[in-house]
Amino acid sequence: MPNIEFKQTKIDQIKEKIEGASSIVLVDYRGLTVEEDTALRKELREAKVEYKVFKNTMMSFAFDGTVYDSLKKHLEGPSAIAISYEDATAGPRILEASIKKYKQLDFKAGVVEGVYYDAEAIKVVATIPSREELLAKLLGSMKSPISAFARTLKAVAEKVEETGVATAGSIGSDKKETVQEPVAEVTETTTDVVENTTEA
Repeated sequence: MPNIEFKQTKIDQIKEKIEGASSIVLVDYRGLTVEEDTALRKELREAKVEYKVFKNTMMSFAFDGTVYDSLKKHLEGPSAIAISYEDATAGPRILEASIKKYKQLDFKAGVVEGVYYDAEAIKVVATIPSREELLAKLLGSMKSPISAFARTLKAVAEKVEETGVATAGSIGSDKKETVQEPVAEVTETTTDVVENTTEA
């Protein structure tokens, strides 16, 4: 009886952990040294990713009836679970880097934001940049038009300061415009009218 209660407690603990997860990845951790495992756990922890090793049977019961049910078929052999709580791609990304570095870990499968991915697909997910990187790229793409707009505003301000008047034609142009009044030259010709009086 105590053993059954212990197992149920473990299952409940796993359920509690995966409830608030944005992604879960299963890996085969065979071959990692203690030092490598410690370094990996530290890197994952700093990215707010929890890395745990549970018995396959415990995880199977915990996954049952949840969005992670599809992972049950991969629970064979040594299995570690990486649970991401904020950045859904953080776990896959860090694990992929570790696989390349240590040549030991292997992806089994994963569920990212409710979508199941097999081992090969998880490798693709791992290439997605973090939210911070994506935002930085987005802001970078917006920077050019904003900078151009700022330069235009500055040019208008300088034009107003210089002339006191800003016109649509003056925006973006440093060339001063001058207005010339047309000058009409009037030549007056005096005609002497000589009247010849013919006396009859």
